[in-house]
Order: sequence, then C-alpha cells, then structure tokens
Amino acid sequence: MSPTDADRRLRRALLDNMPDMAWLKDRDSRYLAVSAAYLEALGVAEADVIGKRPEEVWPPEVAEVYLRTDRAVLKSGKRRRYEESRRDPAGELRWYDTIKSPIRDESGRIVGTVGISRDITRRKASEAELIASRAELRRLSGAEQRARESERARIARELHDELGQTLTAIKMQLVSLKSSAPIPAEALGSRFDRLIGIVDRSVVDLRRIATELRPLILDELGLPAALEWLTQTVSEQAQLPVTLDFEAGDPPFDPDARTAAFRIVQEALTNAVRHGGATRVRVSGRRRGEAVEIAVEDDGRGIDPSSTATGRLGLAGMRERARLAGGSVEILGEAGRGTTVTVRLPLTRGRARRPRR
Repeated sequence: MSPTDADRRLRRALLDNMPDMAWLKDRDSRYLAVSAAYLEALGVAEADVIGKRPEEVWPPEVAEVYLRTDRAVLKSGKRRRYEESRRDPAGELRWYDTIKSPIRDESGRIVGTVGISRDITRRKASEAELIASRAELRRLSGAEQRARESERARIARELHDELGQTLTAIKMQLVSLKSSAPIPAEALGSRFDRLIGIVDRSVVDLRRIATELRPLILDELGLPAALEWLTQTVSEQAQLPVTLDFEAGDPPFDPDARTAAFRIVQEALTNAVRHGGATRVRVSGRRRGEAVEIAVEDDGRGIDPSSTATGRLGLAGMRERARLAGGSVEILGEAGRGTTVTVRLPLTRGRARRPRR
C-alpha cells in the first residue's frame, strides 16, 4: 500500500467515525473528502461531491455562504465559527454550528480548509421554547401587576368615595344629635365628642390607607403631582428633608410606565428611610432623548453590593417593574456614601396624557 493510499484510508476512517458532518477542501473550495454524516445530510453519494465546488452540490443561497466563509478563512488564516440554517432532503429546516479552519502544508502555506458542522436543531428548538416561555412569564407578570394596580385603584376609590362619605354622614348625624340632645348634656356631650373624634380619626386613617393602596392623584393629576405628594409625605413621616427636582414635565408615559415610575421611587424612598439610615434624600427627573431618568439619591450608609445581586430590599421588584415597562434600573452605592437608584423609562410616542378633571 502506498503512503498516499494509507493516508486516504486513515482519513476515511477518521471521517466516517465522526458523528458530525466533516469535510476537507482545497484552495479552490473543491471537496477532497467528506464524512458519511455529510453525505447522509446531503442525501447523495460520495461520487456526487468529491472534486466539486459548493455551487455544484448545494442550492445557490447555501453555496454562497460556504464560498464566502471559505474565502474568509483562506484570507485570514484563522478559524471561523458561525451558525447556519438549511433544509434537509426531507425539506425540514435544520440548524448547524459550523467551524472552519485553514489547512497548512509543511512550509506553513495554506492549501485548503477543513470543516465540521454539528446539528443543533434540538438546541435551537429548546432555546426558542425558553425564549417563548420567558416572554409568556413576562406577559403574565405584567398582566398580574396591572390587575393588582387596577384592584388597588378600585378599592382605594371605593374607600375614599363610599366609605368616606358614610363616615362623614355619621359625623354629621352625631353633631346634629349632640346639638339637639336635652340638657343636662355634659356626660352625653363628652360621649358625643369622643365618638366624633373616633370618626375623625377613622376618616384620616381611611384616607391614608386608600392613598397607600393607590394614590388617586397619580391618575388624576399625573406623575409630577404624585411624586410631590409622595416626597412631602415621606419627609413628614420620617422627619427628614426629601427634596424634589423634577424637570421632565408630565412625561407622556403609558399607564404601566407611569405606575412603574411611581412605585420604584416609592420603594427607593422606603429603602433610604428604613434601611439606609439616610438623613436627607433627593429625587430628580430629567428628559433623556426618548426616555425619562428619575434618580433617588440618599446620604445613608450605602447599599451592600450583595443586596443588588440577591434581590434584597425590593430591588428585584424595582428591576422587574422597570423591565415590564420597557425600561431599566441602575443601583449604585458605596459604603458610608449613600445610594443612588436611577430608573430609565421610555416615553410613549404621541401627545402627553391630559389630567382628569
């Protein structure tokens, strides 16, 4: 057996024992050898491939890709890897992970190319299913958040309008009853006063609960007014300065983005006051092209970087809200130098929403 025959037999043994499509080509992209898996994928005999160029074997659109990548490898002398799709003999679309490398002779001159192509159709199908599942989870998560906000708004409005009116009516009846009660009314009057005080406190508590559920001002007057109310409320409750510098006007957000902006700022303020040990907080808003950036900066102890990674302190919820609205949240902190939470949300194209009258 001549050395050439021995080389050929060894090459054939190697190629035919490879489960993937494999081939050797000369500098003119003519096939010198192909694996059994290659012939099976092509649906032809070896004699129909050896000595031929890609355009003589493959459809034009496939051959063009093979010739282009062959030229790139021959010119650069470097390995090239890419994913490709083509139809098999049965007409089914299949995906392949392809690697091509240069072949060099003893002097280092490039004399051809060698390639291997692995069928990754199942992997691609799994990736597509995973992407679809994630998209469905996002859709469901967004729908759940919208339903929750809608229910909060309904309950808040009912508490504010219906139960609030009922308590006000009770107070008016008590006041009327007190004024018409027969004398001596000292004991009875003081009892009425206590009852009226209870009703007054109930009205205050009712309004607070309704506002915490869903601030009606957000829907009626827009984001700037809602943020002004929020910063004032936090400042009064926490007894620390919370300033608002909102220069973005009333952004033309869609309802989801408007709610996301408010809730993220609300969560960031809560973190600054309850967990960050802040003594002052600043909320600012700016237009940035087709988006609005809102930043919440505090001078607290600074957030632990591991908190941002593990989703503590509601940080994961902030990011999820922003992502569902097409935006993002960036959280920066340094020990002893405070934390800055920046939310960036895209604007809705078209005119800004008009406040309800």
